[in-house]
Amino acid sequence: MQKIVPFLWFDGKAEEAMNFYVSVFKRSKVVRVSRYGDAGPGPKGSVMSCTFQLEGQDFYALNGGPQINFTPAISLFVNCETQQEVDELWEKLSAGGRADQCGWLQDKYGLSWQIIPTVLGKMLSDKDPKKANAAMRAMLQMKKIDIKGLQQAYDRDT
Repeated sequence: MQKIVPFLWFDGKAEEAMNFYVSVFKRSKVVRVSRYGDAGPGPKGSVMSCTFQLEGQDFYALNGGPQINFTPAISLFVNCETQQEVDELWEKLSAGGRADQCGWLQDKYGLSWQIIPTVLGKMLSDKDPKKANAAMRAMLQMKKIDIKGLQQAYDRDT
């Protein structure tokens, strides 16, 4: 059992969101779905909570109601190895949502994600400040991160 598990609050769409996320990521699965009984507070038989795994990471989702919404202050950071992976995840997760700056997006449920190629972290932490700054300037101009564009900016300041 994972010691720390992200807890996601939904307004009636926990099961739908879980099934969507499980369809997007490889090595993912539904673990459990709990339904309200006679005691409520939701309608008997409706989904109260679900647990699922995405790429081996446990998540807990609750149909808690409309009182709380997601905020970009908390996001799910996804390390990507290739542009193809960035493109596929970006397309699927941003559909019906919103594309933001610097690899951030909000999905159709309002949850924020960062779809980030691992090479970006290496570039931004380069010991050569000119190269790191060039990568940062390039990234700040992007919504979806483009590895080739980052690499070109990074290499120009060699």
